[in-house]
Amino acid sequence: MDRKTLIRINQAKEKARPELCKEGIDSGWRKFGFYESFCTSTEGIVENIPRVDGNQITIKKFIEKFESTYTPCVISNLLHTWPANEKWTLKKLARKYRNQKFKCGEDDDGYSVKIKMKYFARYMTDNKDDSPLYIFDSSFSDHVKRKRLLDDFEVPRMFPDDYFSLVGESRRPPYRWFVMGPGRSGTGIHIDPLGTSAWNSLLKGHKRWCLFPPETPKELLKPSQGEAWKQKGEAITWFTYVYPKVSQPGWPEKYKMIECVQRPGDTMFVPGGWWHVVLNLDDTVAVTQNYCSRVNFPVVWKKTVKGRPKLSRKWYKAMQLRRPDLIKVADSVDMNKNDGYTSSSSSSSSSSSSSSSLDSDSDSVWSDDDQPPAAKKQRKCPPDCEECGNRNDKGELRNNGNGAITSKSNPYDDRSSNSCSPANSR
Repeated sequence: MDRKTLIRINQAKEKARPELCKEGIDSGWRKFGFYESFCTSTEGIVENIPRVDGNQITIKKFIEKFESTYTPCVISNLLHTWPANEKWTLKKLARKYRNQKFKCGEDDDGYSVKIKMKYFARYMTDNKDDSPLYIFDSSFSDHVKRKRLLDDFEVPRMFPDDYFSLVGESRRPPYRWFVMGPGRSGTGIHIDPLGTSAWNSLLKGHKRWCLFPPETPKELLKPSQGEAWKQKGEAITWFTYVYPKVSQPGWPEKYKMIECVQRPGDTMFVPGGWWHVVLNLDDTVAVTQNYCSRVNFPVVWKKTVKGRPKLSRKWYKAMQLRRPDLIKVADSVDMNKNDGYTSSSSSSSSSSSSSSSLDSDSDSVWSDDDQPPAAKKQRKCPPDCEECGNRNDKGELRNNGNGAITSKSNPYDDRSSNSCSPANSR
């Protein structure tokens, strides 16, 4: 790695994971020596997930067999027409987007840590970090040059519904991510927020997934602080300390783990409420999106009303105008009924470079778990924020100097008491 690249990478590390840099960057980031000791081979991994040929199943059949039953699966042959198959190689991305900055973490105040593609591409091929930096960018579509990535893919045909789109692109929370990282990077164990489901399409490399039913107690799936040191939220930590426990013969059958390797061309379907952890086994490039469909709408609606009341009101008005059929469903939802999920509040997840703050971005987007201490910090708004001058690049409301704050780890946070203007309006 050349000197300039090393400087830029170290600057990103110091911002994204300062707790690992106190004893020296190399000492903190390579403390466990996973580069040499952790096996990233696919050999010995026993898959037990349904695999579906996208050419052999209709959308109706997919909904009946998998989405309606909340059954995870891997779907092949959905991406063969994507230009991304040819364009999203490490070499081509580094050339086309060389000077464009992509998000690879967040600092302790919730601001994005970004790095130029040319530096990150070099880092991917030359690092020995335990849990490396990981590009997880949801704002690429807002940039005049980076938005060209949108031309390289489309939503897989199995996922035609996207009900949050009714509120408009500028109003909806982050939902679509460009994802790129080296081996040993990944996303710690989490549940996606608000009952949303997700699809994750892999173009390059291999990802190792483990999934658990929604009713699995989180205390059984989390590494202890003693085991994890300062890497508690990292995927590689989970596979080192927790995986040996959950793969034992005595593990409860009702919490049975689903495990698989996602290969180039595979699309992973993750139903709402399912715990999942993802580890990159080599250099990977993917795109992922969370969505609300006709199947999960009742759960998503209830969670949105409770967790994002202001958004829910805007969504309701949009449905009245464009989808009155959904109004009937929304009005019939029992707000007091237990949906069986572990948590109803959206919060944070880890995406390798930022587990200290449990970054809100993840391989299937936003965890539904513990709110990190860093999320409670107040911060001032930069002058270039959108709407009232109080929005960051993720569309979150910031502190306006009047004590109004929001959690950096909660992309769905829309509490009126934390609004960015005195009139509590956007």
